[in-house]
Amino acid sequence: MDFTFTEEQQAAAEAAAAVFADTAPDGVPSPALVPGAVADDFDRALWSRLAGADLLGLVLAEEHGGAGLGATALCLVLREAGRVLARVPLLEHCATAAVLQAHAGPELAAALLPGAGTGRLVLTAAAHGRTGHDPAELAVTARRDGADWVLDGMQTAVPWAHGADWTAVPAHTGGGTAVLALVPRGAPGLVLADQFSTSGEKLAELTLNGVRVPEAHLLRAPQAWERLRRLLTLGTCALALGAGSAVLGMTSRYTSQREQFGFPVATFQAVAVQAADRYIDLRAMEAVLWQAAWRLDADGAGGPLPAAGDLAVAKVWASEGVRRIVQTAQHLHGGFGADTGYPLHRYHAWAKQLELQLGPAAAHEEELGDLLAAHPLS
Repeated sequence: MDFTFTEEQQAAAEAAAAVFADTAPDGVPSPALVPGAVADDFDRALWSRLAGADLLGLVLAEEHGGAGLGATALCLVLREAGRVLARVPLLEHCATAAVLQAHAGPELAAALLPGAGTGRLVLTAAAHGRTGHDPAELAVTARRDGADWVLDGMQTAVPWAHGADWTAVPAHTGGGTAVLALVPRGAPGLVLADQFSTSGEKLAELTLNGVRVPEAHLLRAPQAWERLRRLLTLGTCALALGAGSAVLGMTSRYTSQREQFGFPVATFQAVAVQAADRYIDLRAMEAVLWQAAWRLDADGAGGPLPAAGDLAVAKVWASEGVRRIVQTAQHLHGGFGADTGYPLHRYHAWAKQLELQLGPAAAHEEELGDLLAAHPLS
């Protein structure tokens, strides 16, 4: 394996850094001061700049107006988004577009992918099931009715659903088969109720009461939902890496400037040891992220376990690592870290959201244990 980034991947990261250079994490009210959502919609101006930099079609083929890159390039861009807490559905949009490209029929691909590549159409995904702890594909049923499929059930905590044009909804057909349905926001029988994330963003509880989906809008390939779930999990790890990088940098600058007894607190052994431990966390998060991204780009080749094993390891490190990084940062900042005029508390809220999103560390440790039991290592 070779973890050296290609010129195209590096160019994508540089373009993303340029787009996010003017994005401030405190562009909306503090989630600590707002009882509901910090804003009614995502950052449309930033979305337009991402579209102008051709970053929304990053994972799409050239025939759909994209760059033809893979999961690694997407994670490089998401890392930059995590650094500034970018309020855009970049992860859900690109992951859904990638799955559509791989598994949608010509009619659906032609209808959605060109608009998705330019940002004219916004895509999101329902991936948390009914409670956030149960398999998402079991929360909704899909049954055939003539030429259509009928969806019934509920999905919770769907990100950016109020502003998205289409939502990818996993469902089960009753025979143990998971399918993926593309549902437009205004579909009859679809009800969106407000929910709010730890980070203060508006989520949606999707209730589907007899929502009819034409055959062309249903992805029946058994790999479609699993591919989407893995891309969303991988992207969450990349966002956590970006947020952790920003927090560690913030902590380094503060402890280098803050003085006690006439010396910067960064020179105190207790402070330096804690900061060093969190640096190790960050480097470990980075190493396992690129390992998992490489496995996904290589379609699972190159390891003794399926790619799901590398992905589980990456999510364990992302969940635990970003939590430890922000907790130590709060400790080393003292009371200043809780000041609502200082951005650290925003990163703390986003880190908690990313830690639990698509399953906490314990859930992925259990999945890893099951994989090890099924694939004993020689």
